[in-house]
Amino acid sequence: MYYERTIESVVRSVSETFPVMLLTGPRQVGKSTLLEKMAGPERKRVSLDNPTIRMLAKTDPELFLQRYAPPVLIDEVQYAPELFPFIKILVDQRRQNGDFWLTGSQMFHMMKSVTESLAGRAGIVPMLGLSSAEVDGRHPGAFRVDIPALTERLANATPKTVTEIFERIYKGSMPRLYEQENVNRELYYESYLDTYLSRDIRDLGQVADETTYMQFIRIVVARTASNVNYEALAQEAGISAPTAKKWLSILVSCGIVALIEPYSNNALKRVIKAPRMYFLDTGLCAHLMGWGSAQVLESSAMSGEFFETWVVSEIYKSYLNAGKRPPLYFYRDSNKKEIDLIIYQNGTVYPVEIKKGTAPQNAIRNFSVLKPIEAAPAEADEYFSAAHLKTVIGTGAVVCMSSDLIPIDRKNWFIPAWCI
Repeated sequence: MYYERTIESVVRSVSETFPVMLLTGPRQVGKSTLLEKMAGPERKRVSLDNPTIRMLAKTDPELFLQRYAPPVLIDEVQYAPELFPFIKILVDQRRQNGDFWLTGSQMFHMMKSVTESLAGRAGIVPMLGLSSAEVDGRHPGAFRVDIPALTERLANATPKTVTEIFERIYKGSMPRLYEQENVNRELYYESYLDTYLSRDIRDLGQVADETTYMQFIRIVVARTASNVNYEALAQEAGISAPTAKKWLSILVSCGIVALIEPYSNNALKRVIKAPRMYFLDTGLCAHLMGWGSAQVLESSAMSGEFFETWVVSEIYKSYLNAGKRPPLYFYRDSNKKEIDLIIYQNGTVYPVEIKKGTAPQNAIRNFSVLKPIEAAPAEADEYFSAAHLKTVIGTGAVVCMSSDLIPIDRKNWFIPAWCI
């Protein structure tokens, strides 16, 4: 069974705008499947997973591109960065949008090659696993704390219990687990980790000790939905802080982990500067933690962190699927006052709390820390008045297991997690 992907319209739009469309993301999130479905009969298809074809691409890229002339779909293009200068030559000769569709699972070396060889010629589309909405057959836009938009979103969503939500959290977002019901989840994720370590990490050349790196990944998993502390990560993994920073950057670049930056404003004082980290696939996260079932996960001490991780990843994916950079931040100050998520758009700050309960009490108590940003606009320069720079506090939200879209007060609402 194929699940229609919301990002399809973005892929098509980028292909119509640039000669090269590069679809990036972690392994097995459905990049090749999506492009195979979208490609017409005139588009050639080739995968550099094939060792013989890969050797041709690396040793004689000009001959390779004669054999697989555009329009063409080249899968796993990161294995042959030698192709990029020759793609540039063809692109400049033909001046035809949509000539090259490329997919890639690694970001470090590939993006360096793209920026050096294909600057201004390539549109890059990041893609993650299935969103919960896609599994349900829904294709809403990017998540916004806008009551009319949320009302429409709610009308098209199917209510879910907390048990059903945790079943989805436990299963994760890999398409194969939904498209083929007989797939053994444990074997699938174990194979995924073996592939990730043996191919991507070794190819990146950034990790000398794979066993220690696997232990590092498990340490990161145990800290999902928490602020990054490189010293603590390093101490627990038995490595140096610079190594911890480099290894975490690999997970971020490969689309395994997202770092949410702290929200800053001149009017806010004592704000913690460290980013917050979230695993982007809760199924892989649960596997690495060793949870044996969704029920065990739901009753565990980390159920709140997993619920928050799932909500943030769903909101994060909703922006990528709409072709937008996620405008997501969080707040934490030296007094340990926190706001789980801040959506900042068009000069407006929307505070969001994430709680597992049905109607959590005092969930919006920390929203008041944002009041100074309305009272004191950011500093202006001689060309712009302060009025142009003033930040507004918009509608606040508590994403939880509420049964409906319910107002808390005139400016804040409970939002059911199953409609995001």
